[in-house]
Amino acid sequence: MLEAQHVTVRRGTKVLLADASLAIVPGKLTAIIGPNGAGKSTLLRVMAGELRPSEGAVSLDGRDIRDIPVARLATRRSVVAQSTNLSFPFTVLEVVMLGAIVPGFGVKDPEAAAAARDALAAVGLRTLENRMLHELSGGERQRVHIARALCQLHTAPRRPGETAALLLDEPTASLDLKHQDGVLTVVKEQSQSGRAVMLVIHDLNLAAAFADEVVLMADGRIVGRGTPDEVLNDDLLSHTFGCRLRIVASGDGRRLVLPAAIARRARTGAAAG
Repeated sequence: MLEAQHVTVRRGTKVLLADASLAIVPGKLTAIIGPNGAGKSTLLRVMAGELRPSEGAVSLDGRDIRDIPVARLATRRSVVAQSTNLSFPFTVLEVVMLGAIVPGFGVKDPEAAAAARDALAAVGLRTLENRMLHELSGGERQRVHIARALCQLHTAPRRPGETAALLLDEPTASLDLKHQDGVLTVVKEQSQSGRAVMLVIHDLNLAAAFADEVVLMADGRIVGRGTPDEVLNDDLLSHTFGCRLRIVASGDGRRLVLPAAIARRARTGAAAG
């Protein structure tokens, strides 16, 4: 389990994260939602061990993450940032292989290449392995980095029972609808295989469709936590996002989050039809 305990992050007099406690549990996909500036990305960076909290601590299977050597931490968690810039002229396959050729992994090049190709296939990019990364669209590059993270978790040497965590910050932001669904299906499969998955996401409907647990943040604080049905309700979301939102049922029974005006028009249209 990856757990934050009463974590606070300050930058000068500004509080970016305030007394946040959260457990990312193996076998579950936890979606972090909230308005811009809520502290979602800060929380993910703290959970990943990339940002040291001003107060509180993060532990991985009960051990303070600050006490885990960087090379060892790489075997336990993989991170996909909102944006990643590589200045070297790497092919797509070479970028994904970076997830497997971490010092200490002991993975030979043929094994790394095979794992990288499997990861590329999972995100629908198998045919682009020989393209240069800089030639790809923003959405394609994001899928390459997701494949790299998958390759890292697949090849990392871990002891039985150790938590493997996948942390993703807005992985669908630059993807079209088809690839949003494809990527989140792969991410969901990672949680179903026993990995602990933390997903920062703005799209509330994607959170409702894929998450096992939803964590709602505002002003650096966690203000709601539970199943999608528990957290995604009219009053809590409207108050947090500062606009009127409505939860409506789709034709197949799923919950959809819509601005109140759109929900009204949808009901009016359905009644007229």
